Amino acid sequence: MKLKLLLSSFLLISCLAAFSQEKQSNQAAEKGLIKVSVMYPYAEGKTFNMEYYETKHMPMVAGYLGANLVKYTIEKGLASGLPNQPLPFMAIGTFYIKSLSDYQAAVAPNREAIRADFANYTNVAPIILVSEVVK
Repeated sequence: MKLKLLLSSFLLISCLAAFSQEKQSNQAAEKGLIKVSVMYPYAEGKTFNMEYYETKHMPMVAGYLGANLVKYTIEKGLASGLPNQPLPFMAIGTFYIKSLSDYQAAVAPNREAIRADFANYTNVAPIILVSEVVK
């Protein structure tokens, strides 16, 4: 019985240590990347088709970015950070890229196709923030 408890404890500690190292490694790998956040503000009467955005729009844009793209994420807004306040954003799409100039070069010839696709999933003009991951 003591041996089983000891083995279980050892396995749990080993798993926690491995998870911690992986998390630190991922954070270090993202440091210095450029993050392009495309945020869709919530407003009464505005719409957003998450299924289309996830299955069509974001993969389309990701395809334009090629090897410069490290990863992308999609977030669905749920609530404001303050009680009884309106949702600030319906959705946020984020691209993690290696080079801003390569991103701009890839997006420029495809800008009209990207903008034309907006009508397929939203009637909101997005806010775009370009930043650098520092930690």
